[in-house]
Amino acid sequence: MGKLYLVATPIGNLQDLSPRATATLAGADRILAEDTRRTRVLAQHVGSGAPVTAIHEHNERARTGRVLEWLAAGESLALVSDAGTPLVSDPGGVMVREAIRAGHEVIPIPGPSATTTALAASGLATGRFLFLGFAPRKGRERRAWLRRVRDAEEPVVVFESPKRLAALLDELAGLCGSDRPAAVARELTKVHEEIRRHGLGELAAHFREHPPRGEVTVVVGAVEAATGEVATDREMSEELARAMLDEGLPPSGVARVIAAGCGMSRNAAYRLAQELASAEDRSA
Repeated sequence: MGKLYLVATPIGNLQDLSPRATATLAGADRILAEDTRRTRVLAQHVGSGAPVTAIHEHNERARTGRVLEWLAAGESLALVSDAGTPLVSDPGGVMVREAIRAGHEVIPIPGPSATTTALAASGLATGRFLFLGFAPRKGRERRAWLRRVRDAEEPVVVFESPKRLAALLDELAGLCGSDRPAAVARELTKVHEEIRRHGLGELAAHFREHPPRGEVTVVVGAVEAATGEVATDREMSEELARAMLDEGLPPSGVARVIAAGCGMSRNAAYRLAQELASAEDRSA
């Protein structure tokens, strides 16, 4: 029977590719990857001429059957992500579970990970952490996700796109408090690597003024006992906002009052007012 290798690849610096990962990729019969063009460059770097097959969220279930056929035929397959360790906010989970269920050997080849690299360099590590991947884009799922960050008793590691980073930090500052410690790690292991460690409010202001480029990982410090007051402030802000909306004040006016009186940023206050106004419209 064949073997399925889960191969960690560099997150920016090719020198971080381990000798074991190099040998595994060079010896694989096939390489499975989300971005085939990017992975072909890596394959050429290690001297592999193996075919590279696309595995992504839209075709993973359909391709899993074929992968099982290759394994049953005794082939050696290497699954990689675009960068870092496979299956961390990447497709492949369905395939790995089915391979295990079918009795095939699944072998991890450890290596680089943006998640643990950012956490280690953040200055916020406590011995355990919570990884939440990318934030949902909108609605109830996003609000629940943000509350998990706010209430976490361990550091939280998340991913975000450069275009949405400032908005996320601003929203977190409004919910968690602008002084909640955090770190933003950008372009890790690359030439323009940057790690900024400040409160959420200061980080939000910086990245509004200086839009980032490249891969971004955010680490938010654990909630402490004293930050229970932040949740209370949020609840008070919501109650005040609802009362003003009930009186007919538009969301823009509500946002001005909340921002001035509750220490919330103007953008976060406006989003709160809009969310509450939309919820009232739906329930009307």
